[in-house]
Amino acid sequence: MLESTAEQGLEGVVAKRKESRYEAGKRSGAWSKYRLSSGQELVIGGYVPGPQGVDSIIVGYYNASDLVYVARVRAGFVPATRRQVFSKLQPLKVPTCPFANLPEAERGRWGPGLTAEDMKKCVWVRPETVARIAYLEWTEGDHLRHAQFDGLRGDKPARSVVKEHGAEA
Repeated sequence: MLESTAEQGLEGVVAKRKESRYEAGKRSGAWSKYRLSSGQELVIGGYVPGPQGVDSIIVGYYNASDLVYVARVRAGFVPATRRQVFSKLQPLKVPTCPFANLPEAERGRWGPGLTAEDMKKCVWVRPETVARIAYLEWTEGDHLRHAQFDGLRGDKPARSVVKEHGAEA
């Protein structure tokens, strides 16, 4: 079922127990959702501070010498990883934004845009840290939809992170 779903380019599968009933407005354990996600490594160029360290990270990829913003990632963190990422990024703080395509004029349909007003909350870092990011899809505006933090990569140079082949914009 999942293989067929992926071949058709669908988002995932929703299923329920055969004997269960649908009850409008109520949630139950009778329903399951399995979302098919893609992923790739991306470079952290900044973050939004939060009470546990980082609230979200700001990521992108290299296009020649330009770091291109693609997402603000908030999902996938637990308190311990928020603190871990925060401690890793603290020594890398810089005063200016490293992304070539920021600020953006508007937030966008899915909310991933980063406007000049949004950027006032950001802390910028030297783009040296690579993170594994899962996502549902690339938008037409070259942003990630439903991005989620999966962990840090200490073994990959940031300058080697480019948009992977097959990633549609």
